[in-house]
Amino acid sequence: MAMKKFMNDPADLTPELLEGYVAAYPSKVKLVNGKLVCRAEEKSADKVALVTLGGAGHEPALSGFVGEGMLDISVVGDIFAAPGPPNVYQALKMAAEKHVGVLFIILNHAGDVMSANMAMDMLENDGLADKVKIINTHEDIAPGVDTPIEDRRGLVGCVGVYKVAGAAAEAGKSLDEVFAVADKFNNQMATLAVALKTATHPSTGGAIFELAADEMEIGMGQHGEAGTGRSAMLSADKTAEVMATQLIKAVGATEGDSVLVMINGAGATTLMEMFIVFRGIKTYLDTLGIKIGASCVGEYLTVQEMGGFQMFIAKLDDELQAAWDAPADTAYMTVR
Repeated sequence: MAMKKFMNDPADLTPELLEGYVAAYPSKVKLVNGKLVCRAEEKSADKVALVTLGGAGHEPALSGFVGEGMLDISVVGDIFAAPGPPNVYQALKMAAEKHVGVLFIILNHAGDVMSANMAMDMLENDGLADKVKIINTHEDIAPGVDTPIEDRRGLVGCVGVYKVAGAAAEAGKSLDEVFAVADKFNNQMATLAVALKTATHPSTGGAIFELAADEMEIGMGQHGEAGTGRSAMLSADKTAEVMATQLIKAVGATEGDSVLVMINGAGATTLMEMFIVFRGIKTYLDTLGIKIGASCVGEYLTVQEMGGFQMFIAKLDDELQAAWDAPADTAYMTVR
């Protein structure tokens, strides 16, 4: 069946979506040199800046979280593709020259890491690399909790890192302090994805993967990368229990602990389904005596019209709870 999407020339997808985004939220974001989504109003130079990068096609991520309390700059690549090193370098240079330091948050995907490393080499030549600290998110536990972190993908957990690190930055903390908060959160979070149906690449219409009508796959990657194995469809409650069991073990939460739970829709899963899954998670965590200290349900990092969701859990302490609850004002996450 032919792909049907509201678009113009496929070659113009990324510039047109970015132009539309900044036009829709002019009080929050602006576009610099076509591929850098920046805060509409720059913050004080006394603040640590947060910079991230990633391909388009996952909206609202990543640029939807540029704004007060979260990101300062999002460097955008073409659909499902890492941005080129020159654009990443430009963003880092802008941030490093204007701020006391830069926390550079990278999702662990080969293209993103390569662009980031090349941009950092360029920044080294300017004598600015010492003002940058890197956080690489790698919370996907589908390959196994004991898998080396360099082989684990970054999924929706980046949003939580933006939030807690952004709160620390807005509070005027030093680069070392902002890094410490982000690193702690990064090391006690975990994500699993489940897929029910494929997405298509919006430029070509090609299916990213195939699943039979009665199949599901837990552990699916952000672009349809293979998971831990296909199975027959499970109920919402059983899916929630199977996934949450692995995630709770991964973050080391036990009775009396508090966790952040996020259900991130992949693009074609209804809120009805996501709320039913969240109900299943809460029921399961109640039996373990684990408290949900914070939660969010919606679409934060999507894959076009892919059916499924990502379940994210992070173990919270008082510092991380306060950082999550701190004010933020972005197009797709607001806390007051």
